[in-house]
Amino acid sequence: MAITDELLVDAKDRMAKSVESSRGELATVRTGRASPHLLDRIVVDYYGSQTPLKQLANVSASDARLLTVQPFDKSAIGAIEKSIIESDVGLSPSNDGAVIRLAIPEMTEERRREMVKVVNGVAEEGRISIRNVRRDVMSDLRELKNEGEVGEDDERRAETSLQKQTDEAIAEIDTLLKGKEAEILEV
Repeated sequence: MAITDELLVDAKDRMAKSVESSRGELATVRTGRASPHLLDRIVVDYYGSQTPLKQLANVSASDARLLTVQPFDKSAIGAIEKSIIESDVGLSPSNDGAVIRLAIPEMTEERRREMVKVVNGVAEEGRISIRNVRRDVMSDLRELKNEGEVGEDDERRAETSLQKQTDEAIAEIDTLLKGKEAEILEV
């Protein structure tokens, strides 16, 4: 395999990771509908160690407006509740000693617009990450050409292929963004 091909494969992998990272970030943004992913970023102080909520409890969406958090260890319910209150999720937990319930309030028009700005920011971070990968690989290609390890034609072919990969990855992020925006603005 030619050195340019190795660079392109590496670039494709790194771009795919950026897209996946953006997909994960977008999934944690609140849309007015209950989704267990809303609590993915919450970390609980469990016996002195910071533990992700999903390792301590079963999180499920029992209906469109209600999340339920069922701790595996009932004694952790207070710590879980405290972590949810202190997080940026903006939900008020209520518990009955065994299960924590989180009612998802209806989003106002203003809040929807704010959330659209948030998801646009997340998507832009993903695009920037992809463009950084392209910049690094382009720099590597120029270096190889200057050192005489790659001919000008090979460099041009690799740059064209790299640009195509970049455009595809950015298009994928834009598609994710459009879907998330539609989900947020849906009343």
